[in-house]
Amino acid sequence: MDPKKISEEISVSPQISPAEVAEVAKLGFRSIICNRPDGEAADQPTWEEVETAAEKAGLQTRFIPISGGMVSDADAEEFRTALRELPGPVFAYCRTGTRSATLWSLASAQTKSPAEILEATKAAGYDMAGVVRRIVNGGKTPTDEGDAKYDVVIVGGGAAGISVASSLRARKPDLEIALLDPAEIHYYQPGWTMVGGGIFEAPSTVRTMGSLIPQGVHWIKSAVAAFEPDNNAVILDGCRVVKYDRLVVCPGIKLDWNAVEGLVDTLGKNGVTSNYRYDLAPYTWELVRGLKEGRALFTQPPMPIKCAGAPQKAMYLSGDNWFKNGALKDIDIQFMNAGGVLFGVKDYVPALEQYVKKYDADLNFFHNLVAVDGPSRKATFEVAKPDTDKTTVEVEFDMMHVCPPQTAPDFIRVSPLADAAGWVDVDQSTLRHKTYENIWSLGDVMNAPNAKTAAAARIQAPIVAENLVDDIEGKSPTAVYNGYGSCPLTVERGKIVLAEFGYGGALLPSFPKWIVDGTKPSRRAWFLKETVLPPIYWKAMLKGREWMAKPEKVSAAK
Repeated sequence: MDPKKISEEISVSPQISPAEVAEVAKLGFRSIICNRPDGEAADQPTWEEVETAAEKAGLQTRFIPISGGMVSDADAEEFRTALRELPGPVFAYCRTGTRSATLWSLASAQTKSPAEILEATKAAGYDMAGVVRRIVNGGKTPTDEGDAKYDVVIVGGGAAGISVASSLRARKPDLEIALLDPAEIHYYQPGWTMVGGGIFEAPSTVRTMGSLIPQGVHWIKSAVAAFEPDNNAVILDGCRVVKYDRLVVCPGIKLDWNAVEGLVDTLGKNGVTSNYRYDLAPYTWELVRGLKEGRALFTQPPMPIKCAGAPQKAMYLSGDNWFKNGALKDIDIQFMNAGGVLFGVKDYVPALEQYVKKYDADLNFFHNLVAVDGPSRKATFEVAKPDTDKTTVEVEFDMMHVCPPQTAPDFIRVSPLADAAGWVDVDQSTLRHKTYENIWSLGDVMNAPNAKTAAAARIQAPIVAENLVDDIEGKSPTAVYNGYGSCPLTVERGKIVLAEFGYGGALLPSFPKWIVDGTKPSRRAWFLKETVLPPIYWKAMLKGREWMAKPEKVSAAK
């Protein structure tokens, strides 16, 4: 007997014998459901034998036999009723457990999201790909799939999605392209650090989605529920199906605010803020201007995260303000980093350490934020230093800037496109999926070991477009991604350390040292960040104008 827990209410299992029923009761189960018809195998005990043993053990029972591969909507409804009526937790079994897991998935589809269901069954070892459309459709068989079909479907309308759509249109204007995204608003997220530092106004980072999507690209305003890559299909919320010849996946990253206990309840008040949210970045500046004394915490969660330098950018700009208004001597700055280094590329660390010293900030490595008590202004950190036991520490604060834990979006993590860690599994050079050759991915959601920044997406979009068009024309991919990413580290108002690097931490500067030496704080780099990059984003990157972003090419394989 090998029960697999799917939820608190149910575990599923392969066939059990009457002798194993007593053990089921000892494990704390209160009911048994059998989903296997009698007579499927010669050595299979009958339901009557198992039921008799269950009654002796004080367990309630239900017999819902399902022929292999033939779970009907009525079966799922009967299973839902059984779960509602029987005392839990419930032990359900069939030959392998798959039918029981399928019934639970369909029965739960009206109360749980598709991602929750797929994640629970995947963790238990059961693949529900064959019934994903029914799960998305509330557990019922769709009667009208309403298929639409496009040459290219792009999932996500952020920096990566719109840029790759524009680059594709520039190369092959006759392509039928659909972009899937339910959002009405598009944000220039790199600008939020500057909003939190009092340099930009928040509205300057906003445009309507409709004003940015390239002309001729079909905008489908719907969220994605699941993928069926074997059928070249994307399943939307409401169970509409969009088919494709080629797929580009770039929905961004999930900011997991709920992963920190108490954080959601206190964001935007009690001195707790984050530049990772449009509505909170102005609150950061409000707190910085208002703080005259006390302790300011700046947190960084485990990698990977969007823009790894952003947590300390907030610290430097805040420290610079306090330095200039004379409050710094009365403010205790603490940088709480779940990692073990200040910055992952060592060439930039000396310049950053100078500013850590200037602002008299304490660096607390291996400190991961796990809970916040906003009204009491206390934060709890798990401390996991190498070769030592984990401990927790409680730190009081007057202001705290939080960088939230981050993961791939739920519908990506549970999909066939994901690697074991939940990110879209691509070849790091071509950005083509390792399993499905008509799928590409870019931006924050894929698993190439590069920095997750808008600058990286700016370089990736033409590479994906080039390689996808190569594929349409029957060629091998010719564009190569070297891992380029850029992180303009705002160390003070008016100066930036312009970190530009690729795979393995290789420095990849865009300018000669006599123009901008990225390893040193620079006013020219600040001018680039404040004045040049926003119009490049809106007027070049999102428009398919590949200024300083032409793909590096290799000869196609013969």
